This record gives sequence, C-alpha cells and structure tokens, in this order.
Amino acid sequence: MNKFFIVLSQTYINRLKSKSFLVTTALTILMVFLISNLSGIFERFDTSEADRVGVVDANDYYPLLENQLKMMESEIVLEPFDGTENEALQAVEEGELDSLLFLEENNAGVPVATYKAQTVAEQQTPQVLEAALQQIKSSIAAEKAGVTSEQLLEIDQPVQFEKIALEEGAKTEDELAQARVFVYILLFVIYFSVIFYGNMVAVEVATEKSSRVMEILISSVSPVKQMFGKILGVALLGLTQYGIIILCGYLFMQGNDDNVTQTGFLSFLDFSNLSPSLVIYAIVFFILGYLLYATILAMVGSLVSRAEEVQQLILPVQFLIIIAFFIAMFGLGNPSAPFVTIASYIPFFTPVVMFLRIGMLAVPFWEIAISLSLLIGAIVLFGILGAKVYRGGVLMYGKSSSLKDISKALKLSKK
Repeated sequence: MNKFFIVLSQTYINRLKSKSFLVTTALTILMVFLISNLSGIFERFDTSEADRVGVVDANDYYPLLENQLKMMESEIVLEPFDGTENEALQAVEEGELDSLLFLEENNAGVPVATYKAQTVAEQQTPQVLEAALQQIKSSIAAEKAGVTSEQLLEIDQPVQFEKIALEEGAKTEDELAQARVFVYILLFVIYFSVIFYGNMVAVEVATEKSSRVMEILISSVSPVKQMFGKILGVALLGLTQYGIIILCGYLFMQGNDDNVTQTGFLSFLDFSNLSPSLVIYAIVFFILGYLLYATILAMVGSLVSRAEEVQQLILPVQFLIIIAFFIAMFGLGNPSAPFVTIASYIPFFTPVVMFLRIGMLAVPFWEIAISLSLLIGAIVLFGILGAKVYRGGVLMYGKSSSLKDISKALKLSKK
C-alpha cells in the first residue's frame, strides 16, 4: 500500500510543479478576475463621450424625439442642424458630429428616418434612436385613431403569463432559472475536466513508457497500483486546481461592491434558491465521471509507446463525452425528452445527462439510484478490465494503430 501512495504522491507533486499546471491555473485565475470585475473594467476604460447626433428635421419631430430620449434616460446628445445635407455630411467627416439623422414625414403622417454615419458597425445609438421613433410613431398613430395615452399604455402592457407546475415536487420558475445557470456552468466544468484531466492520465502513462521509466517501475510496483495511483493523483491535482480557482473567485467577488455584483455582469449568478442536494449531486457525478473516463483513458494510454500517439487513440473515448455534452445541451431546453431520459442511464452519458435531469426536473430517487448503480458498475468493470490491459499494455512497445491492441495487452497480462 505504501508503494501505491508513493505513485499517487509522485504523480500529484510532479504535476503540481509542472509549467502546464502553473500556467493554466494562473490564466484561469486571471480570467475569473476579469469576469468578476468586468463592469468596473469597462467603466474605467470607457472614456468615450456621449454620441452627438445632428438632426435634420423637415417636420418638427425634433422636440418629440428629444423628450422621448429623456424618458428613455439615453445619453445621446441631439443637435439640430439647419444647413444643407452636404454641410451636415462635412460636419461628420470633420468630427464635429458623430452621426446624422434625417427626419421626414410619409404619406401616412408618421415619421421616417435615415441614419448616416462614417460606419454603421456601432449599433447602440441607431437602435436607441429607432426605438424612440417607434414610440413616437405609435403615439401619433394612436392619436389619429382616437386612442388616448392611457389606452395606448394599457395596450403596450405585456400580457400576464404565469407558469405553474402541477407535478408534485416540480421546481418553480425561479428555481428553474437558477438551476439552469448552475447546470449550464457545471456541464462545461464536467466536460472540460473529464477531457483535460483524463487526457493527462493517458499522457502521463505514455510519457513514462516512451522514456523507458516504465520498465523500472513495473519491477518494483505492480501495474495496477501504478494505474490507480496515477488516476487518483491527477484527481487530487484537479481538486487542488479547482479549490484554488474557487477560492480566488470568492475573494474577487467579496472585493467587489455589492451593487456592482447585483446589477453587473454577474447578476445572473444568484444561487440563493439553489438546492444543496443539487450541489452534492454535482460533486458526485463530477467525481464518478472522472473516474470512469480516467480509467478508460489510462488503459488506452498504456497501449501507446509515445505521447504523440495518445491523441489519435483516445479520440473514440473523447467522442463519447462530446456526444454526452451535446445531448445535455439539447436537454437544457427539453429535459423530459425520451432520448434524454434513456441517455441518462447509459454510463458514458450519465455524469452529465442525469445531472442535467436532476437539476431541471423532479427526478425520483429510484431513477437516480439506478443510474448511479450502473455508473459505479461500469467504473468497477472498466477498472478490472483496465487493470488487466494496463498490466500487459505497459510492456507493449512499437506503434499502436488502434484499440484492437487491447487483445494483445490482455494476452500479455496473462503471461
């Protein structure tokens, strides 16, 4: 057992000190910092002044537009322009104005507008002007039809539409909104973690084989202890990395002004109504999903002799988690779809698809128990098979062309 912990600790410490771990951790922390301070960063670097729009008005719509923009609390500055169109265009070219708005009246007696600027790539200003003119047009049309302002306001009110779930234990709309964001984030975490850390296990094994270190290791430590030592060593590395990132994210959030956090970019990260059981299930499926794919990838990694060959051989395994991810993405919009339900019982898809269903639906515990049993059974099965393949695979050298080499490794393991 001491040898197992030696392999585990060596894998963990070596990877912890590696440049790839330090760089990816530092970059992720930087990204978390930028996201958590995005509103403040935009405000600090946004030194642009309010857009100055020259208005060429042929029918006295300027006062109506100015009042409407005030009601919308827009920062756009309107400047009436009495010169010719060529003079107005020259003012834009010389930077006196940012853009021009030509207002006219059509046969129906409502305003029509033409917006001109050096470039129309900037969309905010024309969108605000269009929305303001739309309100003016609606008011004019309503007045001509004999509709009062109170009646128009009532017409513009959105319909009251409330969603009520009849199923016992079903989540409310607010709970679903929070769960959807949480599940969406965790799906990406599980997906990238399984690929990144699982591949790390396969590369770790292949690298030792290519350097012939494996020949020394197998004479002192059994291949089975090596395999599971590496799997758990990388798992601890992943937990360490996520622990550092979550801690830094928490500290960054604490350093932010509460008002900025509540109204800014991170306002959607409100998990106050989130069920603690969903967090527990997220951790469980994350760990089990990693163990399943890491075991398979360690087995595959033992078949190759060079780290360069790993990507080609593990591609079929990666396709499984990619398929699971796309099923889960579809399931976010329709979690009760039959094929999503079926996929949640397939061990390769269970970590992400069943977790999705738990987050979005009131899934009976017996369904969760069945999927977890099948997933754990698959981990045990691939653990036993992987140990046998690993035992023979670490002794195989030469180019590995396909997963058919598993049979060769099994034969070697019996000798």
